[in-house]
Amino acid sequence: MSPVMELDQSVTAAIVSQNALQVIQHTSCALAGASTPGVLLGCKNATQRIGATGLKLSTFSKAGMSVLKLATTQLKHQEKKARVVRASSMSKPHLSSDNSQCKKSPLDQLTALVMHGHSRLQQLGKDQYGTKAQNCRRIVVLGAPRVGKTSILRRFLREGFEERYEPTCEDFHRKLYQIRGETYQIDILDASGERSFPAKRRLSILTGDIFLLVFSLDDRSSFEEVRALHEEILSAKMALHRTKQKLCVPTVICANKVDLPSEKHAVLRTEVLRAFGNGCTLFETSAKDSVNLEQVFEGLAKRGGLPLETGPSQHRKVSIKSYHALWAAHQADKGSKGAVCDAPCGALYPLARRPSFGTDLRLVLGPDGNRKQSKTLDKCQIQ
Repeated sequence: MSPVMELDQSVTAAIVSQNALQVIQHTSCALAGASTPGVLLGCKNATQRIGATGLKLSTFSKAGMSVLKLATTQLKHQEKKARVVRASSMSKPHLSSDNSQCKKSPLDQLTALVMHGHSRLQQLGKDQYGTKAQNCRRIVVLGAPRVGKTSILRRFLREGFEERYEPTCEDFHRKLYQIRGETYQIDILDASGERSFPAKRRLSILTGDIFLLVFSLDDRSSFEEVRALHEEILSAKMALHRTKQKLCVPTVICANKVDLPSEKHAVLRTEVLRAFGNGCTLFETSAKDSVNLEQVFEGLAKRGGLPLETGPSQHRKVSIKSYHALWAAHQADKGSKGAVCDAPCGALYPLARRPSFGTDLRLVLGPDGNRKQSKTLDKCQIQ
């Protein structure tokens, strides 16, 4: 019987007796003679089954992590031995550890996914496409609850419209583009759940390049909140750049739910234009009927210095695997006179997660953030 099957049977017996210690003992025994990557999947499935029964996993989470680390060590050691055998059979010197870390095998990716989650797997492909810094933008979406922010983003990502409402804590999306031989990256942060965390919201504002502010035409309080958010964005950017002059921050305002009858509208267009002036672009939209959304995405691209092909209808949507193949083909044909520029395409990065607060802080503080503090301390920009 394979170790994975033994693990599955031991978990079933432990669930019946609800003895967490027994699970760990059987898991350790099953992994002792393991030699296939299926053990990691078995551990993951076993953990999910135990969690489904309502048992608390906190009592043996540390032991479970030690078991996974044991399996990871064994599998990596076996793979290393296989590489040595292959290298010796081909009469080639063994690759150094630096070169072996450059190319991650499927086993390493599986191990990273189980041990460290999506964030570690994302690091394996970090800077894989060599996107230039000037081609990377972060769009920050802000507004009151129930105004349609998530529905607008779903239209941007071509995922249709969802009638059912689910409160959004925080969403982070990353989309990669190949346009006229250049690689572009757009990070979209839906910071809806940061209303109760001013410092966290301010950090999101400081790291944002383009802002999409959404309010509902039938909710005047959402309009007032967007006005306050716009002032907060301006003040944060002024403090970041240490200036007292108002900056031109790329901002697009969405007056959503224009599909509602006019008698339900609580905010007039003239009032919105008077509140925001010429510094913002205003669109009356309907995420439900997809009204003026294409113009919104075009406005975001223009104000953010991005190609218009980043709009949902202006490029071909492909999977991340197809995107990688196209990117590799373009790199191979780079510099050849006969190379033909393919049509613009974009792919949603499936394992994207928001960068850590430490990464965002370093992004805000810049290269001078690690210098020794002078005698006169400046006010923290995050406050």
